[in-house]
Amino acid sequence: MMFSLDTEKPMSEDEFRLLRDVIYTHSGIYFDDDSKYLLEKRLARRIVSLKLSTFREYYHYLKYNRNKDQELMDIMDILTTNETYFFRESFQLKAFTDEIIPELVKLKSARNNRTLRIWSAGCSTGEEPYTIAMLLCDIPELHGYKIEIVGTDISQRVLQQARRGIYGKSSFRATEEAYISRFFQEQEDGWRVNDRIRELVTISHLNLFDTHRMVMLGKMDLIFCRNVIIYFDLDAKKRVVESFHSSLYDGGFLLLGHSESLMNVSTMFTLRHFKNDMIYQKPDRSHTGGLA
Repeated sequence: MMFSLDTEKPMSEDEFRLLRDVIYTHSGIYFDDDSKYLLEKRLARRIVSLKLSTFREYYHYLKYNRNKDQELMDIMDILTTNETYFFRESFQLKAFTDEIIPELVKLKSARNNRTLRIWSAGCSTGEEPYTIAMLLCDIPELHGYKIEIVGTDISQRVLQQARRGIYGKSSFRATEEAYISRFFQEQEDGWRVNDRIRELVTISHLNLFDTHRMVMLGKMDLIFCRNVIIYFDLDAKKRVVESFHSSLYDGGFLLLGHSESLMNVSTMFTLRHFKNDMIYQKPDRSHTGGLA
């Protein structure tokens, strides 16, 4: 007999608040009162899959079942949107390559340091960290540098695709043909990122609410976190941005999405007005120490 959710018992207001709070505590993703139908629709398939009857039973599963941690990890795949493509927000990328990287190189040269660590937080299916790698390959001043790009996401499903590094046409909507011919090999199932680029990128699972794991990533020169904190409420944004601040070297940069701002979130960063974009920077308190 096929098992299905009792459609006569939609998600109650109480069940909505209980489930919303469990998800928020785990991930920082916040569903406001207007999102009840969306949450109900997306979680209904999990209730059917687990052969449960009500949303309250599902709440108890997330709280007390021995598989609760895996379930919370799995539902991140259905609760988050992962629309992305190569070379997204080109004006910001131009600020990155033409203005920020030269500034970082100058600072590092003064300290005789030739390493560059960049974090793509919320990397989705991998287009962002691979874009960063391709751009860095075209900057002569970085030749001889040890470059490490770390891509992380809370969704295991998108990370699997990022590790495969194979993409269809929709991922290339903003990509020049020259980049495709230089950095990809065409296959039957799409275009595969070549080994030169893949060697610069490490893909890992990470929940931005897991401060212990974030510390284990080590210090970064620059963090891309674009179109991620829009899912968080104010308290979660403050918590994550504070973690980013701790993860950056003094003088390091935080690049947010074009619709995102730290206004009313944090005063720990300085907003720099570059020619191509406005970028947040962690102040260099030492003036002489700064970036490693």
